[in-house]
Amino acid sequence: MIPRQFSRSHMLAELRSGEPFDVLVIGGGITGVGVALDAAARGLRTALVERDDFASGTSSKSSKMVHGGLRYLQNGDVRLVYEALRERRRLMQNAPHLVDVLPFMIPIMTKDSVVSKKIARALGSAMWMYDFTGGWRIGKFHKRVNAKQAAEHFPTTNLDKLSSGYLYYDAGADDARLVVTLARTAAQRGAVLANRCGVVGVTTDAGGQTNGVVVEADGDQFPVGARVVVNAAGVWADDVRALDEGANPDSIRPAKGVHLTIPWEKVRNDIAVIIPVRSDKRSLFLVPWGPQADGSYSHCYVGTTDTDHDGGLDDHQTTAVDIDYVLTALNDALETTITLADVTGVWSGLRPLVKANAGDEPMGKTADLSRQHQVAVSDSGVVRVSGGKLTTYRKMAEDTVEIAMQQLGRRRRASRKHSTKRLKLIGARGHRSTQPGTQVGHLARRYGSLAAEVKALIAFEPALGEPIAPGHQYVLAEVVYAARHEMATTLSDVLERRTRLHIFDREAALTAAPRVAALMATELHWDMAETEHQLDNYRQLCAAEEAAARDQLAAHITD
Repeated sequence: MIPRQFSRSHMLAELRSGEPFDVLVIGGGITGVGVALDAAARGLRTALVERDDFASGTSSKSSKMVHGGLRYLQNGDVRLVYEALRERRRLMQNAPHLVDVLPFMIPIMTKDSVVSKKIARALGSAMWMYDFTGGWRIGKFHKRVNAKQAAEHFPTTNLDKLSSGYLYYDAGADDARLVVTLARTAAQRGAVLANRCGVVGVTTDAGGQTNGVVVEADGDQFPVGARVVVNAAGVWADDVRALDEGANPDSIRPAKGVHLTIPWEKVRNDIAVIIPVRSDKRSLFLVPWGPQADGSYSHCYVGTTDTDHDGGLDDHQTTAVDIDYVLTALNDALETTITLADVTGVWSGLRPLVKANAGDEPMGKTADLSRQHQVAVSDSGVVRVSGGKLTTYRKMAEDTVEIAMQQLGRRRRASRKHSTKRLKLIGARGHRSTQPGTQVGHLARRYGSLAAEVKALIAFEPALGEPIAPGHQYVLAEVVYAARHEMATTLSDVLERRTRLHIFDREAALTAAPRVAALMATELHWDMAETEHQLDNYRQLCAAEEAAARDQLAAHITD
């Protein structure tokens, strides 16, 4: 297939061309772009449409981990853990610039802790199972560390209660960065992808079989033909099913996950730490973020919650109740105290968990629901992929495209040549690890070998090498690059997803917004009215986040 220029105008022109596609994917999250890449790699004429922006839903609001999931093993889901650990290894090989080894520690306390010495003995057995299930693929086995060693990794914990700890290894990645890179890789393989292009209808032939969709982009509606339509809309999958099936099947149980960002100096953990929650026996992750040249970090984040969400799918702000839950659990593990005033960023996302039976009332905890994915076909032929997790996106995509191939009457299994198992993502070839905390290291970790393109912008205009915001490593050249090469079309695209400044430090992002908007206006030919519109939208987003916590706090105190 001919590589596509990753330009929205070019992509929309391809969609409008009238030539039908073999496969059309609905949804630009990690699963959807994974499906598009797999289909394009097999030589299928492929398209993907996304109502908002790539990774604007769940796929930019995860815990940013590429892992097997130790708790899934403890729940007896060995198959899921084995599959996830195998996929973790593949992703580390195919995207070494985006995925890093992330050490984890589980502190063992002498008293008043969920993880006591008694529980630690059982945990040791679980650790060996995790290693043998596939944890070893990262090249390291878990180990027990003594109290002194554990304290070196987590110096702000309750040292008088610290007995020892377990150290094991997983991996982490910037989720939104991974999605955009996958989308660009799919375009390189010939796929047509467009953001801000929502599906408003599903079309059928005389026999009642789906033969395409009607999309809306920039206020204009037009049909796009496709032999197979794939519903990869995540938590919005039932809305797409309603267009196809005539009624919402209520098959998705959204689970809300909340994270908070705080300055790293408040905690000073040099590896990820698992924080037990005494109230409900769950766990939170405390993850250092933003590596510096001296071995420290700029921030760390803590999460995630896992609770039912019964509101609108587009309305799931982080509330004071969420913040209180996370801070209470964190402070329970610290000698210091973290307050709401210390929180620099928040994010919340909805996991698309699949109900055991569509339409059933929620029962049990969302944390207990399986993260296994499901692939099914509607009566009209729409292929639907549901559930799953970020780490297993490639296997989810592979399974989905094999069903699509069956629908097309073609050989299902991908040949070695067309498989995504060893398909390097753009930026991977020629990537070399560099010193973290430097501009070179920062760009290499985000763009891999394509960092040379960002550096070229700086060489041509040195002012673009300046930080977007003081104290943060993102540079102005990344704004220009996002607008030119990564289909960023709004101010929020850049501040929330192409960079992560918004969830690192919302106040810094607000301060930087006018300068970022001015750069985007030049690239995207915004007039003054549009520039102000973009700024107003972003300010409203920030105000809504603050108001959700403030309003809920008043109710929380009253109760």
